[in-house]
Amino acid sequence: MATIYDVARRAEVSPATVSRVVNGHANVDPTLAERVRRAMRELEYRPNAVARNLRRSRTTLWAVIISDIGNPFFTSLVRGVEDVAQRAGFSVVLCNTDEDPTKESQYLDAALTEQMAGVIISPSGRANHVNRLVDARVPVVVIDRQVSGAHVDTVLVDNEHGASLATTHLIESGYERIACITGPEGVFTAMRRLRGYRRALEDHDREYDPDLVRHGDFRSDGGYRAMASLLALRPRPDAIFAGNNLMTVGAVECLVDSRIEVPAEMGVVGFDDVPWAHLVRPSLTTVAQPTYELGREAAQLLTQRIATPDRPPTVITLETKLQIRDSSLPRSQP
Repeated sequence: MATIYDVARRAEVSPATVSRVVNGHANVDPTLAERVRRAMRELEYRPNAVARNLRRSRTTLWAVIISDIGNPFFTSLVRGVEDVAQRAGFSVVLCNTDEDPTKESQYLDAALTEQMAGVIISPSGRANHVNRLVDARVPVVVIDRQVSGAHVDTVLVDNEHGASLATTHLIESGYERIACITGPEGVFTAMRRLRGYRRALEDHDREYDPDLVRHGDFRSDGGYRAMASLLALRPRPDAIFAGNNLMTVGAVECLVDSRIEVPAEMGVVGFDDVPWAHLVRPSLTTVAQPTYELGREAAQLLTQRIATPDRPPTVITLETKLQIRDSSLPRSQP
């Protein structure tokens, strides 16, 4: 069985350098760290995790706590986290809360009990959950949603601007009665996207009509139900802005079942791009989020927080981009 000294000889570094790489220290030259990791793979070196954790008081694991593992938005985000974590010598444990504060609390208990090296979390909105980690001096980064009352590193996208882009595009394409399906009331992303929708209406001297707004659950079934409710209005909407990818899927499914043609009878813009958006017919106009970059930025902030625990919190806001396709063609076009 290979030892730390065998790895040091293979990588042509000191045993102390190997130890720093194994223990996840950030102050190792990336070239040397990669040589050490390559030597470890070639020699099939396996550190003694129990002894290492006793020395370090923490594991080399990160908990990534997300709200819906079935949402493609989080798939790309977690990949961004994992790529950075692996290069820094950490492994990722994925936890799914289903927007349930009780499940979220249970995963936080596990992160504390197992002495996780850090936590990246898309929270349900409760500051006391995030502050449990802060109080225990567990490095933590919040993603996707800002938590009032928790002073922690945070990575967001500009939800309000993205929603405003989507709604403005529908207005400028000639749609008159534009509805909005947003997420649950009180959830940061849902409220910011609703605010962007309202801002675009106001900027174009359109009256905000609360009857044209539905709060879904960020799931496809919720989007379907919300769309069905909007179709019952008289007059019904002629366009819809849906506040995330899964609710967009549900809304479009409802339109198909109701034999309403997109975009001839209903323009559609969704929030969150999906890999197949350009393949469906008509292709789907979406607000694209930089999901991989969101995860990567969060992971980089976490490595910095681990290395420098007392530095001031950082908030990073990434831009969104409107991907215009056929589902929102101007009303004058076929």
